[in-house]
Amino acid sequence: MKSLSGPIGSALNKRGLTLVMALVLVGLVAAPLVTILAQTIYPSASAWGDILASRLSQNLFWRPTFNTMVIGLGVAGGCVLLGGFLAWLVVMTDIPGRPVIAFMATLPFMIPSFATALAWGTVFRNGRVGGGGGLLEGWGLSVPDWLSWGMTPTIIVLIAHYYALAFTVIAAALAAVNGDLVEAAQMTGASRKRILFGIVLPVVTPAIIAGGSLAFAGAVSNFAAPALLGLPVRMQTLSTRLFGMIEIGQTERGYVLAILLIGISAIFLGLGNRMLSGRRNFVTIGGKGAVPRRTTLGIARIPLTLIAWIICVLTTILPILLLVAASLAPSSLALFSEWTMHYWIGEANPAFARGQPGIFHNPQLISALTTTLILGASVALAANIIGTLIAVALTQQKVRVLSNVVSQLSFLPMLLPGIAFAAAYIALYGAPIGPLPALYGTKLLLGLALTAAMLPFAVQTGRATVAQISGDIDEAARMTGAGFFRRLGAITLPLAARGLVAGLLITFVNVIGDLAITILLYTPTSPLLAVLSYSYASDGFHQFANAVTLVILIISMLATGAATLLRGRRRQSFS
Repeated sequence: MKSLSGPIGSALNKRGLTLVMALVLVGLVAAPLVTILAQTIYPSASAWGDILASRLSQNLFWRPTFNTMVIGLGVAGGCVLLGGFLAWLVVMTDIPGRPVIAFMATLPFMIPSFATALAWGTVFRNGRVGGGGGLLEGWGLSVPDWLSWGMTPTIIVLIAHYYALAFTVIAAALAAVNGDLVEAAQMTGASRKRILFGIVLPVVTPAIIAGGSLAFAGAVSNFAAPALLGLPVRMQTLSTRLFGMIEIGQTERGYVLAILLIGISAIFLGLGNRMLSGRRNFVTIGGKGAVPRRTTLGIARIPLTLIAWIICVLTTILPILLLVAASLAPSSLALFSEWTMHYWIGEANPAFARGQPGIFHNPQLISALTTTLILGASVALAANIIGTLIAVALTQQKVRVLSNVVSQLSFLPMLLPGIAFAAAYIALYGAPIGPLPALYGTKLLLGLALTAAMLPFAVQTGRATVAQISGDIDEAARMTGAGFFRRLGAITLPLAARGLVAGLLITFVNVIGDLAITILLYTPTSPLLAVLSYSYASDGFHQFANAVTLVILIISMLATGAATLLRGRRRQSFS
């Protein structure tokens, strides 16, 4: 009897943890999606007809969908070209300063897209809408509408934000390319162009598809850039139209748009995965000779180095410098003159900035800062606790079918547009559920939605960290009679602490810069920094918006730097 209790208890332990994680994910991820679909069908499915087949369909769906697709495809193509070019330079060539360029190429994704959009407006904005012109108009240049507002600036801003995703994926693939392939081609006299297009590109095609798919999914769901650069000239995308529908109380139509937005993202990600699965028999990456052979650039070395640095400076350093100047200058027409600290610390003055006080004299900022920090820390902690438990279940305690369900559900929020995910949470938790009260308008609803949205980051960090802990240690402790929570607290968490803290900080950065989810779920009682910045910009107070955005950037950079430092120490501890 005693000999059986061990295996039975172990099996129950495995199934118990995995089952609990599955139930948590059903409540956080699956149930909101099912509810949003159900509410568009019952008691009436008329909202589908209104969106797809009525006199309003052109404005409600077809035109926003066209704009969304153009933006998504344009951003995906641009990100692959830009990120792939930098990845090739960093991994495959002898360009100087490779580590610095690689680091700077990953930073744009840490800068919120609305910060880059505000920086663009600071330079290229014209006087067509309220708020005055930008720097170029101050220099006497006439800026055309297509460069100031609408499709073109939105695509450029989103490429500058998302190309870091393509760079990361493609660089990782290039680093694993079998160096013998390149060396063999060089020995046969193949030119650099022939090697690039005949060997390197075919080998990393899966990474190119993956990077483009991620950029596409991010672009079609992005709310901040099209809202700041498109709405002033009435350019609607599915994300901005979805926000507008729910904001004016047409929730069923908004839910339909959310489902369609999820469907579009899923279709294109599915096409990308199908293309990848069709290439499984194309194997040219192996363990032997995996170190890539660097191409000597020759006379092209200097111009290509300059191009790489220009890209990095334009997408990282310049937007921040522009935001700083724009938060101090009374007018974007003259960014570098008559600087004042009024927008930061000035008292209310009816003769200045329409009586708006500096952000640090605005009670809303202090409230938003406090709420954002508490919410960010709480969500990061909750997401990483759940993510660690999921990682333990998937890494150390696999259960055949159930583990696959947990793995798929934990990654699903990565594929869902943030604003559509927020709409799903309103559909499920915005109304009472049995004895549970309605959560709409509460910080709890906002926290739950953000926790679910951050789970993919937390789970991936947890799996990468937990997988490095030898299973023999856990097995030895189990044989001495230590229970699951005892082993978790005494072994897993201490050994994985640095990696988990780094993941917690990265999650925190993503939360405080999120606008897609918070724009639908915030309330006046739960103001947030990202929403406050967007509100200032929407009202034409661009200096105040820039100042608040810089506060977000400072917090994000401090957290990102701390996470990078911790990950660096963690690598050293395992080396």
